Amino acid sequence: MTSIRSLSNPYHAVWKSGAEAFAASIGLEHVTLVSEGNSEKGIADIKAMLAKTGGNMVLNSDPNDTPDARPIVEACAAAGASVVTQWNKPKDLHPRDFNPFYVSHIEFDGIASGKQIAEILFKAIGGSGGIIALGGQISNTAAIERKAGLEQALAANSDIKLLDFQVANWKSSEAYDLTGNLLTRFGDDIKGVWAANDDMGTGALEALRAEGLAGKVPVVGVDGIKAAVDAVRAGEFACTVTSDPFWQGGMGLAIGLAAHQKKFDPAAEPPDRREFYGQAVLISKDNVEEYYKTNIEAQPVLDWADLWGRVTGPIRSA
Repeated sequence: MTSIRSLSNPYHAVWKSGAEAFAASIGLEHVTLVSEGNSEKGIADIKAMLAKTGGNMVLNSDPNDTPDARPIVEACAAAGASVVTQWNKPKDLHPRDFNPFYVSHIEFDGIASGKQIAEILFKAIGGSGGIIALGGQISNTAAIERKAGLEQALAANSDIKLLDFQVANWKSSEAYDLTGNLLTRFGDDIKGVWAANDDMGTGALEALRAEGLAGKVPVVGVDGIKAAVDAVRAGEFACTVTSDPFWQGGMGLAIGLAAHQKKFDPAAEPPDRREFYGQAVLISKDNVEEYYKTNIEAQPVLDWADLWGRVTGPIRSA
């Protein structure tokens, strides 16, 4: 079982593809639930599937919002299902508190990613000038961390001015409208655009394109979706960072299923297998063509038995 926000989001669409690839590789049924940004719907749909399956179920969930993780985990534990969460959970919620049902929580270091793409953007605009920034949902863990990374980069680069930070809720359409408004407000003072995800970054790029500024005002984002990779190839994005949603979609299920089938005991695993950072990959002009060949033109080939191969360390707040 996969629970994600929306298939209209290219990142989650790839996540679903990874989940389906893993399920197909072992011959098990797979169902995708989408919350469409509605936390109540997301939680209710999961509870309905727990009732339908009698708890004989593995769930890989990207909770719509940070508080959603607790009722999801509690419902799975009560039903005897195995659950892996990704990105969003309260800091006081831990897999060890719901052994063996809450198997693992996976994140990617949002502070590091937010800072890295900011530094590349600053370099792309020559080390000085004004930028605008587009953030994700206010209470979303990844959004909070990526903004913190941006703030760290700004603190270390006094010649860069943040003209405005606006929340576009991870959505391309909102980013397009906000960027258009900011272009009217700040005009030529905008030298670059920092976006907390690629979907917002591509929305910003379309607003720039409408003003003849695509390729002149660089954009950066996170997720590695095809539109962003294409934009890196075209010189319109300075970079993107991918957490590899194909891997997230399949490996979250692989870890959960291995625990559910008692191939390992979650309670016996070390902390960096219970709450861990996965490996992120920078995509820039230096490696974009190779990435395009192996991840866009072709479906990635992954070893689903390598459960811990991309663990980079325990989560700071764990």
